[in-house]
Amino acid sequence: MRANTMAAMILAGGRGSRLHELTKKVAKPAVHFGGKYRIIDFPLSNCANSGVSTVGVLTQYESVLLNAYVAKDQFWGLDVNDGGVYVLTPRETDERGFEVYRGTADAITQNIDFLDSIDPEYVLILSGDHIYKMNYDKMLAYHNQMKADATIAVLQVPLKEASRFGIMNCDKNDMVEEFVEKPAHPKSNLASMGIYIFNYKTLRKYLLADDKNEKSDHDFGKDIIPAYLKDKRRLAAYRFNGYWKDVGTIDSLWESNMDLLKNDDQLDLGNKSWKIYTEDVNALPQYIGDDAKIENSYITQGAVVLGEVKNSVIGTNCIIAKGAKVIDSVIQPGAKIGEGAKITRSIIADDVEVAPGAVCGSAKSEHIDLFAKKYVE
Repeated sequence: MRANTMAAMILAGGRGSRLHELTKKVAKPAVHFGGKYRIIDFPLSNCANSGVSTVGVLTQYESVLLNAYVAKDQFWGLDVNDGGVYVLTPRETDERGFEVYRGTADAITQNIDFLDSIDPEYVLILSGDHIYKMNYDKMLAYHNQMKADATIAVLQVPLKEASRFGIMNCDKNDMVEEFVEKPAHPKSNLASMGIYIFNYKTLRKYLLADDKNEKSDHDFGKDIIPAYLKDKRRLAAYRFNGYWKDVGTIDSLWESNMDLLKNDDQLDLGNKSWKIYTEDVNALPQYIGDDAKIENSYITQGAVVLGEVKNSVIGTNCIIAKGAKVIDSVIQPGAKIGEGAKITRSIIADDVEVAPGAVCGSAKSEHIDLFAKKYVE
């Protein structure tokens, strides 16, 4: 791929309210995953591995930590002469009444001058809060093969769950004929992944027209895609068959962590051919005590395990004290589990201290419990 053929724009500004206290002070894409990673590492690493060297990250709510983090583009090998990672925040202007981004499309519209300065042939729109690996260069090749004006990545989901997604109804050649946002009675199970490739010059015209429409939600799914379809633009569906997870809830974040422990782990963080890059934390090697018991678990560097860990993910610099039991749980970086404490089907947030003998979660609970107070008694 030649330089600046395609620029990526990562939408990383959502509130993430369904993650509750995990996103009270931290943007959702900055939440930890898999012991040492952050969610934003996945789209950024996909860009680096796909040869997309110019990446804009559009931030908004609780973005201080995220802004500082993504500005270190060397983490992902994106500190190159003809590219880099650019932190793009909402523009507070008198004309807009000091508004933040009004929707996904508006977020791109507010940064048109950034894209114009790059002058890409294509623009890749991504979400900053999904866990997956994807070669965007292959998607671009498909986009060109289909002679498309826009290409939308889709994933087959169970038909009974299709009403939760934006659904693509396509012809036999996978050209999109209809897009329906969360249909009550879906006609297909091809769900939008929120990953788009657009021919930039065409998209630019639609964004500027949408910006002037006072009735618009300024959203790709609700406004831009329907406008393309109305004008008979060529929209192609790109079928993705790999692992993908929207980790927008406590349960889904826990499930995605647990997926790492399965024998058929599709994400495969150890695959060196498609590495997920992250901050290289300055931590000591992990320490496993003489009486420790570990079964089917991820133990990250800097972790000290003196108790029992079963089917769990233990983050960087965590301490599992003597006699403590951690079962089917996610312990985020810096957390400390006191002596004799029992953690079951729970997420323990960053830097939380669980008191000795405390009981968190239950094997009988239908949902995953989150413990985010600094000290859990």
